[in-house]
Amino acid sequence: MAPKVSVVVPSYNSAAFIDEAIRSILNQTFGDFELIVSDHSSTDGTWERLQAYADDPRVRLLRTEPGGGAPANWKRVSAEASGEYLKLVCGDDVIAPTLLAEQVAPMEEDDTVVMVSCKRSLIDARGAELVAGRGLGGLRGTVPGPSAARRSVICGTNIFGEPGCVLYRRSAFTKAGGWDAEDPYVIDQATACNVLMLGRYHALDRVLASFRISAQQWSVNLAQKQADQVVSFHHRLARTNPGLLSRADLLRGDAMARGMAVGRRLTYAYLGRKLHAADDAGRPSSSAKVDS
Repeated sequence: MAPKVSVVVPSYNSAAFIDEAIRSILNQTFGDFELIVSDHSSTDGTWERLQAYADDPRVRLLRTEPGGGAPANWKRVSAEASGEYLKLVCGDDVIAPTLLAEQVAPMEEDDTVVMVSCKRSLIDARGAELVAGRGLGGLRGTVPGPSAARRSVICGTNIFGEPGCVLYRRSAFTKAGGWDAEDPYVIDQATACNVLMLGRYHALDRVLASFRISAQQWSVNLAQKQADQVVSFHHRLARTNPGLLSRADLLRGDAMARGMAVGRRLTYAYLGRKLHAADDAGRPSSSAKVDS
């Protein structure tokens, strides 16, 4: 029988963090899951570290050929999933022990719920908390999916969190077209909004995941590229879903996205120094989200 949940991990040069990520998944209180890990041609020993889990019956290890960046690995490993529900966890992120149990419950109670997500913390290479309790955009409990997608646009950011925060009903994920990589820096938000067009959303007002960042991810140039792609995504979502977003929604959401780009630059002045200092001290940077 297929497992209830498929947890998929696209890893790339995550040797310093992959054990912590895998252990956080294997230590879930919810037991009916499979774990599929696909390593994207890492050169730092990630694949060798993964061999420690090769004999666990819950685990399947794969390799993805070079090329295509992170989206290629995300799509490849997700295509191997067989569970009713799907969660992707990057190879350097961490999830709380009760996350699967708490996210499966609302899905089981209401078959119109196609996606559940939770709040998350941002952590550095050492696991130190940088920012706590991010996400959800003020949403609580179960709401119509299109309303949640609209809220995300108005906020100008991905209120649903990175994939480790999110659980999808796999049938809806597949029907929506899987990972939407047209604007690669917003692949997670774009995919979430596509899925939400097909059902309801449940927001768990609890911090149940940790997203690891590096100095590279907080660069000034990256902040501007992210903002440009968020704006592009807003207008694409409006075109493909007539009536979902008003002109006022788009103006507000685009302005928020641009404003957040400025905020990221200011944040970088503070966090960037801390993160670069950690890297200079010999602590490896997270690279799972900048897979090439």
